[in-house]
Amino acid sequence: MIKRVLLLLGLAFVMPLTAKQQTIVFAAGCFWGVEKHFEHLEGVVNARSGYAGGEYDNPTYKTVLAHRKETKVRNHAEAVEVTYDDTKITTETLIKSFWEMHDPTQKNRQGNDIGNNYRSAIYYTNAKQKEIALTTKKTYQKLLNKAGYGTITTEIEPLKSFYPAESYHQDYLKKNPFGYCPNHATGVKFGDVQIKSHSNAITPLGGKEIIVIDAKHCRFCEMFKQDVTDHYRGTIPLRTAHREALKGFTLTTKIEGTPTILFIEEGKEVASHTGYMDEKTFYKAVGAFKLGEESEGYNVAFKKMTDGRFCKQYEQFKHTGDGVFIDKISGDILFDTRDRFNSGSGWLSFFKAVEGATVQKEDKSFGMKRIEIIAKRSGAHLGHVFNDAPGGRQRFCINATVLEFVPREKIKLFRKRKLDTNSTKMAEPKSKH
Repeated sequence: MIKRVLLLLGLAFVMPLTAKQQTIVFAAGCFWGVEKHFEHLEGVVNARSGYAGGEYDNPTYKTVLAHRKETKVRNHAEAVEVTYDDTKITTETLIKSFWEMHDPTQKNRQGNDIGNNYRSAIYYTNAKQKEIALTTKKTYQKLLNKAGYGTITTEIEPLKSFYPAESYHQDYLKKNPFGYCPNHATGVKFGDVQIKSHSNAITPLGGKEIIVIDAKHCRFCEMFKQDVTDHYRGTIPLRTAHREALKGFTLTTKIEGTPTILFIEEGKEVASHTGYMDEKTFYKAVGAFKLGEESEGYNVAFKKMTDGRFCKQYEQFKHTGDGVFIDKISGDILFDTRDRFNSGSGWLSFFKAVEGATVQKEDKSFGMKRIEIIAKRSGAHLGHVFNDAPGGRQRFCINATVLEFVPREKIKLFRKRKLDTNSTKMAEPKSKH
């Protein structure tokens, strides 16, 4: 009843600690990512963003940002109050997780977030927490030195006050579906958790490939997997891995968030994107990577241009045998040779598309009224549909430069090769394909 009244009054309600519960406050850069990290750990009862470690009362996000470059006033750090059940997660496990999740050698910053409010800190609430913080700091410093890192700058002090942040900061990464999970970890880990061999490593395949860097408990990684990689059938190999598993790649991007999508050619990064990408944005990036942004195929797919009549690709496809035509970008099966006919128009012609593979949209460009055909998954422009085929049937007039041909006897082999190469699962085409 008391909780309900407080909520109605707009006041925060904090459950009292039980005998098994403790509280500790961590600062490790922007509190959005820190909160997300700890709230997913089993044994953590609650994690909430706020401010701690400063010399003035009642800080707000505005005042903390205003003091981030000052030295006269001791500013508050963006911090996260972690309440945990010490029978389910030990203080040592929790503090070790803190060291591993960020770079404690960076002073007054984490990644691109610069300022004293982004400093690394542990604010303990009892003597045992202090002892463990100091002991693990000493151990982790040795591990960092072995890996080539400098001196830990983390301040370890008793908690004086914790001020909860504004409501819009709480569970921020849950409320914002298009983003990324910050990752400022050094990759240096305690004990057996550290990668000691190359057994889990992935190395360049040669040629073009796509690497998706993910992390445990990354909500945006899960979204990207569900929305994109679980359905990926493209001809460019795609693999998913943790950052520490990459061996032998030449990268120009510093991986500071997940998911990070890397477009690799011969082991070298060509392009990258950090953060969630929806399906259409991803396939447009794949199109630029595979075809080249100046290519005819890319211009047709994403700038709605049209192949020249009797183009080179059309002439090559004229002589294919029995099989299917797939989307050059997504790998989805779009058209079947059993539905193909020679219209004499100079463009590939089909009586129909594979069911569910395309969408139709009214097109009034160039002063004409036509029906555009678009690849459902990749969003690529394919051509137009007209009602002038033999027998009064429809003619799907399709650009050849956005397609690839797969002989019918190789469809299953093609799909199996994709399953062997990619880390994500891909379903076999249904019988109607």
